[in-house]
Amino acid sequence: MPVTNSKRTPEELAQLALRILERQILPLIHPEDEGKFVAINVGTGDFEIDPDDYAAVMRLRSRQVSAEVWLGRIGQPAAYRMRHGR
Repeated sequence: MPVTNSKRTPEELAQLALRILERQILPLIHPEDEGKFVAINVGTGDFEIDPDDYAAVMRLRSRQVSAEVWLGRIGQPAAYRMRHGR
């Protein structure tokens, strides 16, 4: 996946993405989207939703190669969880 050089800090990217998520994306979400990944271009507000993180990002990047992408999971505080132990 191509890497873009962002002039924004990770914190700024997250703030922009969360604003887009709350205002533009969540009103369009269906119950079956819960737990799916959402890839957001923070520069344009364009997004992709998919159960597969890589698929969501690649579909977005196929349309907008230089997108500043933020990845989250619908209904979750973070895209990934780290578990300790088994």
